[in-house]
Amino acid sequence: MADDRDSSQQTEEPSQRRLDEALAHGDIVKSHEVSTFIVLLGGTLCIAIFGQAAAEGFVRTFRVFLEQPEQLSVDSGAIIGLMRGTLFHMAMIFGPPLAFLVATAFAAHVLQHRPIFTPDRIMPDFSRVSPQSGLKRLFGMDGVTNLGKGILKIAIVGTVVWTTLWPMRGQLGAALDESPAMLASDMVHLLMRILIAALSVLVVVAVLDYALQRYRFLQRNRMSKQEVKEEFRQTEGDPAVKARIRKIRMEKARRRMMAAVPEATVVITNPTHYAVALKYEQGKMAAPICVAKGVDALALRIRAVAEENKVPVVENPPLARALYATVELDEVVPPEQYRAVAQVIGYVMRLTGARPR
Repeated sequence: MADDRDSSQQTEEPSQRRLDEALAHGDIVKSHEVSTFIVLLGGTLCIAIFGQAAAEGFVRTFRVFLEQPEQLSVDSGAIIGLMRGTLFHMAMIFGPPLAFLVATAFAAHVLQHRPIFTPDRIMPDFSRVSPQSGLKRLFGMDGVTNLGKGILKIAIVGTVVWTTLWPMRGQLGAALDESPAMLASDMVHLLMRILIAALSVLVVVAVLDYALQRYRFLQRNRMSKQEVKEEFRQTEGDPAVKARIRKIRMEKARRRMMAAVPEATVVITNPTHYAVALKYEQGKMAAPICVAKGVDALALRIRAVAEENKVPVVENPPLARALYATVELDEVVPPEQYRAVAQVIGYVMRLTGARPR
């Protein structure tokens, strides 16, 4: 997916949505060097745990073939029994180490990333059998990088193994004269020394390769500015459309608010900058509610509609500003404004000679 895009346009860091899409397509940060290191570490632990016992069991199983071959029966029944016994002992010797190695190999992948099912990876891709694609993978950046890493790793590990074995060349020659049990024990210790030396180098290689793979993962999933804009539209919506919808909603709310002004009990103004329309029905409401409010041009419209419908308009700048700041549409007047609002409504009652609706 990322290979088909123009890399020169990919200047933006990948979003979380792009990373999730990469995960869905099986594109994850994965280092083969980390897997190799973990498997080799598991093999080293396996030898440390099972090596001595496996070597001794191996010697006991095959001692008869080396020391007493003349006592082996060659008839068909005896040979079959001998082979079955030998295979059983081999399974008992090497079964636990092999199970341990299999678990380690599985852990090498799980530790880097949780298991995921990606149908895209199992679907046939005929482009992979294309000679052109094969040559691109072989001689492209991935192929050159993998070849360089392989040569460097072989050179470094080979040097470490050589420097480990060279001082012991005398002991290796003398080991040929040892008993089978002693030879097996010495080989286990020698193998442990070689593996520990190799691991000390491979841990550095694994860390560097994982950092490289993560860098390349982020690079191939970078986004162009157009892709960022398109993703924003898909997730947040087109800003122009959202602005249009918001404007329509505000206009509808404003029309409903203006339709409620003729039913108001009083309109409190600033006198022209603020206007708050309150409605109160004695015996039906615990406190007046705000049915309309606005500033500047909208305040003038509220006042004009109120005057057209003979709704009393009272100029009280402090109260108008306070109500506009503290009460929303269809909400009751806050308790701290009860006294001032009650005075205004009482004034309206005296002015009109009518009881509040």
